[in-house]
Amino acid sequence: MKSKLLPFVLLFTVITISCSKNLNYSPEHIEKTSGRYLFNPDELIEVYYENNKLYVKWRGAEKIEPVVLDENTFFMVDMYQKLRFVQHPETKEQYLGIVSEGDDSKFTYDYLKVPDSFKTPSMHLKANNFDAALAGFLEIKEQDSTSVFIEEREFNSYGYELLRKKENEHAIAVFKMNVALYPESDNVYDSLADAYLRTGDSLNAYENYKKALELNSGNPRAKQFVKAFEKE
Repeated sequence: MKSKLLPFVLLFTVITISCSKNLNYSPEHIEKTSGRYLFNPDELIEVYYENNKLYVKWRGAEKIEPVVLDENTFFMVDMYQKLRFVQHPETKEQYLGIVSEGDDSKFTYDYLKVPDSFKTPSMHLKANNFDAALAGFLEIKEQDSTSVFIEEREFNSYGYELLRKKENEHAIAVFKMNVALYPESDNVYDSLADAYLRTGDSLNAYENYKKALELNSGNPRAKQFVKAFEKE
């Protein structure tokens, strides 16, 4: 089915692009609409203008040129969505709204405009702002405990990546963050203990291996270390 639809999708895209309008945006419009919009709890869309042309940064692409339909509406081929700059009538906050496919007059308030200083939890994490990152990830977990943005395995992998780079203190901070997010998982304590052990902190390694063992009596590494430590 998808292979049959593909030619129609490509044809629609080509036709739409050929209809893109060249507009003379006012300075007021540019100031009002430029900036960051929250695509999801851990991802941004950034709108900006160069030489009176609208561009978008999204998912690693620095310069996406959407199809401009009118001053406030454009089509994002990458999303396959028609978006519109809109202001909520009650809150007066700016959004990028998704325009209905069947009725151009209908739209929803989807992507909230946020301050230029706004950072997602992942942005804080990459900047080693671990407290701010944790606060953001905890907020995501509160809203959706199964969110793909707070996967235990991903944080664990990142922690070990930092260990391989000899960034031990940062790795420990990431593993602590995982403990805060998943306090009932023996694996997060096991990883934190391992990081402490690699830095020569055997006492903190013991405390975390002991916690891992409390949560999972079958954890072989934790059992071996706790037994050896308590014999000393």
